[in-house]
Order: sequence, then C-alpha cells, then structure tokens
Amino acid sequence: MRPAAVAGLFYPEERAALERDVRDLLASAADTADAADAARGPGKAYLLPHAGYQYSGSTAALGYAELARARDRVHRVVLLGPTHRVAVDGLALPGAHAFATPLGDVRAVEPEPAVLAALPQVVVRPVVHALEHSLEVHLPFLQVALGDVEVLPLAVGRAAPEDVAAVLDAVWGGPETVVVVSSDLSHYLTYEQAATVDAVTVGQVLRLEGPLGHEQACGATPLNGLLVAARRRGLRPRLLGACSSGDTAGDRRRVVGYAAVAFDEPAV
Repeated sequence: MRPAAVAGLFYPEERAALERDVRDLLASAADTADAADAARGPGKAYLLPHAGYQYSGSTAALGYAELARARDRVHRVVLLGPTHRVAVDGLALPGAHAFATPLGDVRAVEPEPAVLAALPQVVVRPVVHALEHSLEVHLPFLQVALGDVEVLPLAVGRAAPEDVAAVLDAVWGGPETVVVVSSDLSHYLTYEQAATVDAVTVGQVLRLEGPLGHEQACGATPLNGLLVAARRRGLRPRLLGACSSGDTAGDRRRVVGYAAVAFDEPAV
C-alpha cells in the first residue's frame, strides 16, 4: 500500500469534505461544458494539472467531468506524472498494489511481465512515489468520476519522448483504457507573462508539436511522449480550458499556469 502523502495539503484529508469538493468541481465543470463537448464521448488521453485543488481543481475537473460520462466503459487509467522530489532514470512504478486516499484505496497495476520485460526504461522505485503529488492529486477525481477503476501509475524522470511513447504504445489498451498526463504549465511568472507563455505552449500541444521544455510544463517529459504517441495514432487535441493560479486563488505577481486538453481518437 502506498499511503496518501499530500492529503490535507493539496486536497482535504477528511473523506466527506474531499468527496463534496470533488463532486462540486465536477458539477461545475459539467455545467460549463459547451454543447459540442457535452455531446461527444470522452477522449483517449488527457493533459490535466496537478496543483492544489483550490488552484487547479476547476481545470482538472473539465477532463474528469468528461470521463464521468464513460463510467461504465473506462476501467483502467494509465497515469503519468513528473517527479518533483526524487530523481530517477526512466519511468518508475511504485511496487505497490494500491494507493490509499481519504476516499478509500485505488488498485494499482503493472504491465504484464512479458510487456514489462520489453521495456527496460520502466523500473520499480517505491521511493520515487512515496512523497510525489503529481499522481496522487488525480486519484480522488478518478474515484468519484469513475468509481472502481484501476490505475497504472508511472512517475516519469529522465526519459526521451520516444521512450515514454514506447511505454504508452505497450499499455495503450482499448476503449476501457484512458491515458492521463499530469502537468502544470509555466511557473512563477507574472499573470500577464504566464498568459502569453502558456498560450504558446497550448498552441504547440494542439498542433501536437514537440518537444516542449520544462520551463513550459513541469510534466514536459511525459507530455512529450504523449505528443509522439498522439501523432502516430492520429489523435486530435481539443482544448477544454486554461487558466492560472491568478484566476483562482493565487497572487497575480507569481502564478502557475494550467490547461486541460483532451486527445480524441479519429472517427472510424
């Protein structure tokens, strides 16, 4: 079991308060979705932020409100996020069977042994996950939106985009599987500077144009891998929303940027 590390810091640690907050965020996101987004199915992949809920929860909820409409279909989430505390070469699995949150436990799975044997860039490093928030903050959203879902959690350290894309290709799955890349955008620029920089970054993502730099997105490494895989598979990016902490709960002199982007599979 990997215990919750940032409950009470990034999101409420009391079960009722956490469930209420997530449901409120999802309801607000569903109310603001335009008719076209509300009518279409969920994306195959998402870029969603990982800051404290008061800052980026409303942006993350834009993606999870879509996924909630596919609750009866989506049962597996490949969740990738950057490492903030412990460096690692490659992509790290937690070596745990579950992640604990105030809402209960989330089942954690690994690739099949034969698949894992063909991916030397994937390692098992519990210490990388122990205090990492970039994956954890998504779990309560997944629990409320999708219910009994299993997660394949990958903390992404030093890795080439092609290495990340190779892992995604190996675990891509079918309609039961969704990929979520966890990343914020620019950090600690002024509100006006961040708006300009993040608009460029979002434009690149919508054109599937990489690689992005880490000054553009803290999760640039997993995101660059997703962009490679998306180009190969003909995914179509769709902006759900973007803002910064200056729009939600932060000081406009030093903000962090956020975006929610869906990546839709081509029509058959």
